[in-house]
Amino acid sequence: MTAGSRGDVAPFTGLGHGLLRAGHEVTLVTHGSFEPLVAGSGLGFHALPVDPRTVLESERGKGLHRSATGPGKLLRAVTMARALAGTMADDLVAAARAADVLLLSASLAPLGHTIGEGLSLPTLGLSLQPVAATREFAPPMLGGGSWGTLGNRVAGHGVSMAIEYVFSSVIPEVRTRLGLGQVRIGTALRRRERRNWPVQHGFSPLVVARPSDWRPGLDVAGYWWPYDVSAELPPEVRDFLEAGPPPVFVGLGSATVPDPERLSADIVRALRRAGLRGVFQRGWAGLAADGEDMLTVGEIAHSALFPHMAAVVHHAGAGTTGAGLRAGVPAVPVPIQFDAGFWSQRLVALGVAPTAVPLRRLTTDRLASALTRITREAGYRERARELGARIRKEDGVAPVLEAVNCLRG
Repeated sequence: MTAGSRGDVAPFTGLGHGLLRAGHEVTLVTHGSFEPLVAGSGLGFHALPVDPRTVLESERGKGLHRSATGPGKLLRAVTMARALAGTMADDLVAAARAADVLLLSASLAPLGHTIGEGLSLPTLGLSLQPVAATREFAPPMLGGGSWGTLGNRVAGHGVSMAIEYVFSSVIPEVRTRLGLGQVRIGTALRRRERRNWPVQHGFSPLVVARPSDWRPGLDVAGYWWPYDVSAELPPEVRDFLEAGPPPVFVGLGSATVPDPERLSADIVRALRRAGLRGVFQRGWAGLAADGEDMLTVGEIAHSALFPHMAAVVHHAGAGTTGAGLRAGVPAVPVPIQFDAGFWSQRLVALGVAPTAVPLRRLTTDRLASALTRITREAGYRERARELGARIRKEDGVAPVLEAVNCLRG
């Protein structure tokens, strides 16, 4: 069960397929608009209402760009999600009634855990970010960095409470429907913590090591790669690749931007100033570029495209960050909001990115400078190749499979 943008869904198609191959029957429960992602995977699909792209393109969704700080963006996102949470409850309960075990993304954990409790079903948390509070870094959803050891932990608990608050208006009704007593907001979270509720995290420990102050039950499994029904590149992409030196990928995934045409033009100028060709993925931002040295594409599996790139310029979402690392190519992160700042900092710390170029401060000069460094200084590519080789050897599905088997007895 997961909710959010494409990046909050795609990794679970690969994880689900891995569980399927191990003999489990798996259903992905998420927004109906993402049903094409399970095509050919063998997974079942249960549609949830709400189209996240429509929400982001609404006036309320566009308001996220008016907040310049991590806390400000989180507050707007929580308010927006709270208004939609109740619309998904009926379908989540219906899907759960057909299940033996519930695997819950962080975005639905409070409601999903309540449903599991009411139906006497075991549950397992699945998180694509290190959500639990730690002294070692500030919550990724606030943009990363550090607020000091005490500040980091306090902020981490604050973000966890904000996620609980999203569902505080719908959980009482669900608890009543399922014959459960009422609890105050935060009580269920504290109970999960005291009982060491198991949560597996879908990123490599080479990218974010398990914090030393995490409680038992919080484990880092490794990346869960999206199920790619076809890893073949379209003919026009193959032709473009063969027509010149390796290009740079440019894509912002499920992020939206206020002025796609202006941003696209700025990035094209930066690429040309650095003497580079580009492959633009439209995504939800609507990026596009013209000219013999530029190619605009739609949906293409990153696993097929990224290994052919000289570098990747992306929004630093968790999934795209992982895909670039897996391919062994350096990056120029362009963080826009939420956890993007956190993953951008990790890329710089790992030595596979020279710097982050936040969208709010992106200029042709800044991006051209970063692109020049990353493509001409060999150290970035060498470190990316070495890290990519190590990440490709990891098996993020195995720890989840073991946890599921334990829950099923």
